[in-house]
Amino acid sequence: MVAAQLAFGLAPAPADGAPLGIDPPQWTRTHDAAAQRYPGIAVIPSVPIRMSDGTVLRADVYRPADRSGRAVRDRNPVIVNMTPYNKLISMIAAAGGNVPGLSKPAFDLLAGVNLSGTPISGTERLLKVANGGLPSLFSIDPQLVRSGYTQVVVDVRGTGTSQGVWDVFGPREQKDTLEVLDWARSRAYSNGELGMSGYSYSAINQLQAAAQRPKGLKAIFPAAPMTDIVADVVAPGSGYGAGFLALWLFAVNSSKMIPDIPSLLRGQFDPTWLRDRVNNPAVFVKEYLEGLTASSVGSLTGRTKEIVQLGSAYRKALMTDAARVSVPTFVVGGWQDLFTNMEWRALDQLSGVPSGQKKLVMSTGQHVTNGWDMRGVAGQPPSMAVLQRAWFDKWIKGIDNRIDEYPAATSHQQGGGWVQSDTFPRAGQEHRRLYLTSKTSGTSPTSVRDGSLSAAAPRTPARWTVAPGATTLCSSDTNRDQIGFFSPFDFCSADNRVAERGALTFTSRPVRAATSINGPINVHLKTQVDATDGFYVATVSDVAPDGSSRVLTTGSMTVSIRNQMVPSQSSHAPNGDVTDPIYALDAFTRDTVRPGSTQFLDIGALGTDALLKPGHRLRVSIYAFNAPRAVSFGPISHDSGLRPEHVVIDPTAPSWVTVPSNRPIS
Repeated sequence: MVAAQLAFGLAPAPADGAPLGIDPPQWTRTHDAAAQRYPGIAVIPSVPIRMSDGTVLRADVYRPADRSGRAVRDRNPVIVNMTPYNKLISMIAAAGGNVPGLSKPAFDLLAGVNLSGTPISGTERLLKVANGGLPSLFSIDPQLVRSGYTQVVVDVRGTGTSQGVWDVFGPREQKDTLEVLDWARSRAYSNGELGMSGYSYSAINQLQAAAQRPKGLKAIFPAAPMTDIVADVVAPGSGYGAGFLALWLFAVNSSKMIPDIPSLLRGQFDPTWLRDRVNNPAVFVKEYLEGLTASSVGSLTGRTKEIVQLGSAYRKALMTDAARVSVPTFVVGGWQDLFTNMEWRALDQLSGVPSGQKKLVMSTGQHVTNGWDMRGVAGQPPSMAVLQRAWFDKWIKGIDNRIDEYPAATSHQQGGGWVQSDTFPRAGQEHRRLYLTSKTSGTSPTSVRDGSLSAAAPRTPARWTVAPGATTLCSSDTNRDQIGFFSPFDFCSADNRVAERGALTFTSRPVRAATSINGPINVHLKTQVDATDGFYVATVSDVAPDGSSRVLTTGSMTVSIRNQMVPSQSSHAPNGDVTDPIYALDAFTRDTVRPGSTQFLDIGALGTDALLKPGHRLRVSIYAFNAPRAVSFGPISHDSGLRPEHVVIDPTAPSWVTVPSNRPIS
């Protein structure tokens, strides 16, 4: 048995009952072992897969191979990755990241760079991300293939080298995924058992597929997924995700213009692919511009209208009922990720998956730096690639590696270390009110107004005004929105004081002992607008003794949807305070207001996990705009006129923030 384990690259499991710890070394040894079951990989590029409507998708197939490079005849499980970013990019990433004797030393060298204490310390996240396993999930993992899995990377309809028109998570694209899975299960090299892998878009369609329970699907590993595309990215906090959407649409529509180079080298060319690209060069760009510039909902057309209309066919397609997922699911996300809104809720949303068969790991990374802090060293979890291999080995191959015993939630606290628990949010937290007052804190002299957070309600009335501005272009939210590419610029990405020049700030006294905060935060705000609508943004920051302000979480809210809260989905504290407001986000049932009237808003911030160290403070900042992450939807901008807005500090009807913490903050 020991000889067989060594031959197959499997490390022995720890003794029964021994604690796994945060970094079980046997999983890393198994994944990283030089000797795997198969010595090589055979790549079959641009394999055509004909869909039921005649459209041809193209896939690269990575099969275990013998020493001569010939694909073996063994039947193995197949892992499917559906991508919109052109499988050629995945192929290049896989090749560049696995040069024998070169790639690993280079990645180790980059990961060893220490820039802490420098003005570009955030650059470390980009340098360390390769060792965290993200490239292996975005493309393919050669170690996984050599261990006895076939990996298939498919360009989704209308992207990359596949024919057709990009359906953007729509019904036809979802049907394609199920047909690809059925195709993969029936191949001669398949043993009929399937898994799904992939990052971001390729994580979202994993959950879409798993919710439909296709035959043969045994496990999925979605890294950076979402389940409600409107709430999570198109309209975050009821705003309009203009910045990321522009970046994303450019990336997909550009990469789909790269021709099928492997086929061209074989003297083959697909005129149907060219026709589809010429006829549809900029999918969803019209809808994007319409959402940004339309003056009324009545002027919206096509899918733009469907996206903002609750109950429309396309809107329903953009929402995944994660409760229908029944296969083992391992979710990886990040506290500064683009899709945090879903990720931190994953364990609850996956209510149909038995305990032990669902896991959540939350990094402190952004969308392109998730896993930078997951390298299996110094108390960190194993890399995403290691966890994925262990997950598939357990639930597809039936290997007893005890990953089912790994704690349900593993989280890197912002400002602290890694913490494991059976639930998220963790037990021992209590939602407490901190009131917004006009008393000067003395900690934010450059903000529009400098107020305080207090355990006691305000005694003095005030009305503070904030106007839409551009200071948020230099902010942590911009780095989140631009998927982490701004990480090297610490003065923006790691310190929010430039952005706060355009905000009203409210700051607590310093905490005397380390204080844990985990779960959703809600800002209950009394507002007044001089138009028929308005848009408010709230960020929550950890303020260090040196005055630097590091954003922990963010949220936004449109005045006219204040009455669209969904009671069955929203959460409340024992005293009745709203802690996690969920809104319907229906542009056609907005409730505009009379200019000059006051309204209460519940601005739900993304769930978070943070540790305030002794001497640190908590800060809430209020803005009237948050470009580029969340600006107001076109009709809302038209109705608000982008006029200055007000926060009303009223002792008889106060504003507050509800914070889940293990001890009082102020």
